[in-house]
Amino acid sequence: MWIDSHCHLDAPEFDADRDLVVERARTAGVHALVMPSVEVAGFAAVAQLAHAHGLAYALGIHPLFTGRAADADLDTLDAALHAARDDPRLVAVGEIGIDGFVPGIDPARQERFYRAQLGLARAHGLPVILHVRRSADALLAGLRRTAVPGGIAHAFNGSPQQAAAFVGLGFALGFGGAMTFERALRIRQLAATLPETALVLETDAPDIPPQWLYRRAADRDDGAPQGRNEPAELPRIGATLAELRGWTPARTAAVTSANVRRVLPRLAALGA
Repeated sequence: MWIDSHCHLDAPEFDADRDLVVERARTAGVHALVMPSVEVAGFAAVAQLAHAHGLAYALGIHPLFTGRAADADLDTLDAALHAARDDPRLVAVGEIGIDGFVPGIDPARQERFYRAQLGLARAHGLPVILHVRRSADALLAGLRRTAVPGGIAHAFNGSPQQAAAFVGLGFALGFGGAMTFERALRIRQLAATLPETALVLETDAPDIPPQWLYRRAADRDDGAPQGRNEPAELPRIGATLAELRGWTPARTAAVTSANVRRVLPRLAALGA
């Protein structure tokens, strides 16, 4: 069984066929999905989807949404986490973090929201799902200041030293579509050489399409559509990891799924 540790099933790209997306995932052998939220307006949607389809969810404010978030949204998150404290499908606080790539988003505000949400995760005893993009050192600094029960560093693309630091703090590292590109040398090297206990798989659907779905900007300008990423792609993404590690697909599914259950203990309690 495969676990997609990061999927935005609530995204509008899935509005037309969301039930079929879940059905295709299960047909492909992906029987557990974790859906992080990105802003308070989406909290109810991810919770409802999790209960409707037997999935798992996380609540948090994404760094790219901090520009339009109100300061009071942190209080709303605290209240939502308290209200869902007995909900077994709530498995983490996330997606939270810092984005150092997209311009125009106040870095100080991102960091304030990140650190505040680490504090909430600690207060509620939950792991976190981290958005890491040109921000690994800043995220690590926050984690050293406010210890949390581990979690997942989503779409990891840092250095081996940064990877080791996250692992030392109880985190697994998420690998997905970017790993399937032959030119993604650093990501593929990490996937091939990190301790097997550090690895989890994800799609980030509908984002970060794997190589077989990706279309260059010039091709899209010419009308060639980019294929939509969805959780059913996870086994094929996992096949890339299997090739890099010299594993069978069965071992890859078993190892990565066990790692997700370890760092998100409530998911394990669901029997996922």
